[in-house]
Amino acid sequence: MLTREENELLTRVEGDAPMGQMMRRHWTPACLAEELPEPGCAPRRLRLFGEDLVAFRGLDGVVAILGEHCPHRLASLAYARVEQSSLQCLYHGWKIDGSGRVIDMPSEPEGRRNRPIVQLAYPAREAGGLIWVYMGPQESVPEFPLPPWMDKPGNSIAAGKIHEAANWAQSIEGTIDSSHSSSLHSSSIRADAGVTGSSDRSDSTDLQVARPSNDPSPRIEVQLTGYGFRYAAIRRPIANPETTDYVRVTVHVAPYITMPPTADRYRMAHVFVPVDDHNSMFYFIAWSDTVVLDPKVWQRENAANMGVDIDSDYRKLRNRENDYLQDREAMKHGSFTGIQGIPFQDMAMQESMGPITDRTREHLGASDLAIVRFRQMMLQAVREFVAGKPAIGTAEPRVPLTKLRAFDALLPKGSPWRELRASPEEIASFRALRDAASATESQAA
Repeated sequence: MLTREENELLTRVEGDAPMGQMMRRHWTPACLAEELPEPGCAPRRLRLFGEDLVAFRGLDGVVAILGEHCPHRLASLAYARVEQSSLQCLYHGWKIDGSGRVIDMPSEPEGRRNRPIVQLAYPAREAGGLIWVYMGPQESVPEFPLPPWMDKPGNSIAAGKIHEAANWAQSIEGTIDSSHSSSLHSSSIRADAGVTGSSDRSDSTDLQVARPSNDPSPRIEVQLTGYGFRYAAIRRPIANPETTDYVRVTVHVAPYITMPPTADRYRMAHVFVPVDDHNSMFYFIAWSDTVVLDPKVWQRENAANMGVDIDSDYRKLRNRENDYLQDREAMKHGSFTGIQGIPFQDMAMQESMGPITDRTREHLGASDLAIVRFRQMMLQAVREFVAGKPAIGTAEPRVPLTKLRAFDALLPKGSPWRELRASPEEIASFRALRDAASATESQAA
């Protein structure tokens, strides 16, 4: 349970809200690269941290991100013409380049066309199927870090996104919560003693998953790291439960990337980006260096098929207003939820709480330990940020995100999972964090 003050601190991201200001110190997904498919295509409206922006791809192919409203009379630049590496407002023809500099004012007299007017602009990068933006202090833009799915140059990458009518923390907690899958997604998860991991997924729209366990009550263990945390959901397996544990290790990269365990043929990341205080955008990314992934198939598998599941603004066509088209007849015949698609099942639950749920009314249990640690970590981080420390995940030494690994496995009972399958760089960071904590405890004693 959180106090009302803690809940406000955790969830609010607009304007000067400390959490939003801290999150702006990270490069943030702004949109899918496919939303700007070719040079000179239509600009794309964006909303991040409560700011209205517009992204465009110039005729040179380079992407830029500006404030949406023209500095002249504040007409929307989403309707603007793309001219070389600039946007030309339709209203009076003012032209703004990708750096935000107003380079032409044809409606003004000759002597007033060179006034130094600058439009809001943020640095943008294109990488890993996404367009990224840095909305922190512009005098100290950090180097762009490669996301986890760019660990190998030849990776095949598939990405999609869905709007969620809930605040960023509420949204991300769904992917940190391991115990809910045994109930909410039970129609898509079958227990099978013969599989070795939880994520042997088919290519069906139902995202069928086989797991070597039918245990609905995992034991949760959490390991704090310099970039966020890792947690293990430890379940009783169907086969050899006296000598074996089924362990799922999920990686959370603060503030908003989570990597759940997946099948060997590809890996997966979930990213939850704040749109404003009450909305977020869910990005789901798969990548592989062994198989070719089709983005359209990946989007269809995740119930994000344009025109079928979502509209052109990535808003769900099955939503709270129509009860997600929940099928009660299907529930009578085997569907646990009557709601099609794992992402829609998650969002139905998270949105049903309201855009910012009242966490003072919760009654958390032992299976919610990862949720508790996430909240504690982010609240501590934002308080330290306000006190002048670096934003979480930005202090040195930093582990490259491409070195992080989630995994699941059947292990001998009681196996030490904390360094298992971690990269040498990550193990070094674990030990440095542990030694620093030990030194702090010794000084306090």
